[in-house]
Amino acid sequence: MIERYTLPDMGRIWSDENKFSKWLQFEILACEAMAEAGDVPAEALARIKQNARFEVKRILEIEEVVHHDVIAFLTNLADHIGNDSRYVHLGLTSSDLLDTTLAVQIKEAGELLLTRVATLLDVIKTRALEHKRTVMIGRSHGVHAEPITFGLKLLVWYDELTRREAMLKAAIEAVSLGKVSGSVGTFAHASPRVEEYVCRKLGLKAAPISTQVVQRDVHAEFVSALALCAASLEQFATEVRALQKTETLEAEEPFKKGQKGSSSMPHKRNPIVCERVVGLARLIRGYAVAAMENVALWHERDISHSSVERVILPDATIALDYALVKFTAVVKDLVVYPENMKRNLEKSNGIIFSQKLLLELARAGLSREEAYALVQEAAMETWQTGKQFEQTVRARAAITSRVDPDRLSAVFLLDDYLREVDTIFARVLK
Repeated sequence: MIERYTLPDMGRIWSDENKFSKWLQFEILACEAMAEAGDVPAEALARIKQNARFEVKRILEIEEVVHHDVIAFLTNLADHIGNDSRYVHLGLTSSDLLDTTLAVQIKEAGELLLTRVATLLDVIKTRALEHKRTVMIGRSHGVHAEPITFGLKLLVWYDELTRREAMLKAAIEAVSLGKVSGSVGTFAHASPRVEEYVCRKLGLKAAPISTQVVQRDVHAEFVSALALCAASLEQFATEVRALQKTETLEAEEPFKKGQKGSSSMPHKRNPIVCERVVGLARLIRGYAVAAMENVALWHERDISHSSVERVILPDATIALDYALVKFTAVVKDLVVYPENMKRNLEKSNGIIFSQKLLLELARAGLSREEAYALVQEAAMETWQTGKQFEQTVRARAAITSRVDPDRLSAVFLLDDYLREVDTIFARVLK
């Protein structure tokens, strides 16, 4: 169900069980590559593949003593593999294992996020087409500007989210790098062929050059892509919140049967999911800053990045996954009030047609300055008196004497604002 957030999907990727499974896969692939080169006996490889296994609980117990996660893992493997364990991790360093398998986890998480984005795009597209010609007022500075349609508003979201999708794809591609180049990246103890084999089997590219680690700019690029995706969701959610204000009430986050909005005020219907999305976007932006600060490491590597990534990569992907799922449910069941949109559009008594009138006067021969002064004067009277703008305009000979009556009547129609809606939809949806 789209309404239910399936935390285990993303949480599983960052679980110890999945991480150690990736570590085991890496070590066996490295042994396979070394066996091809004659560095690991074929019979030893067969026994390693048959006996290699781990227990999460035991690894964590060993780590409590040795204070080194990779050594704890290898020690647990050795308990099962026996004497052949001397061929495991042969000529490798911890970061060969850690960075390469981290890339696999990031790729898995990124691909799950892409499915979430694709689902949200489909839902936004469906609602945009549904409200393609649902007329509402467009606002600038929060003030009535000119008419738009609700479909166009949603189409802007769709267009923006397609950019986020493309950026996320590029970031996943950039971060999908493995390295099996040894302690400082020189392949002193393992051939580049091992790296090429392992990375190919794991669906990664081999980093063209590495130190003890894959350089952290690619990780920063990935988290930045997550942060920008969250920022777009924040923009969309903020718009829903603004449209749900009691004074506006043009759209409303779904309010389920049995839901309660306030412990003290039974009437409340609050945009709590959209507010949650906004809050998570703030959090993910902070993770992007931390990822950028990880780029600067001492010499060929230090581990100041490690503790940061253990927090920001699971948290950022889980938070964005949650935000995408929840906001998709909001858009899918968003309550739209076309009658309120019409009522709100009419609240400004027709001054929204001021630009059309300005252009008609310019076509009639007035300078832009003269035309602007005439229209603004009439608009200010409407602001102050509450009269209909058309009534104010028709009482001014300086305007009616210059514009043909039929053209003047056409000024106060919505047709021009809807004329290119199909064109815009075609451009965006292609």
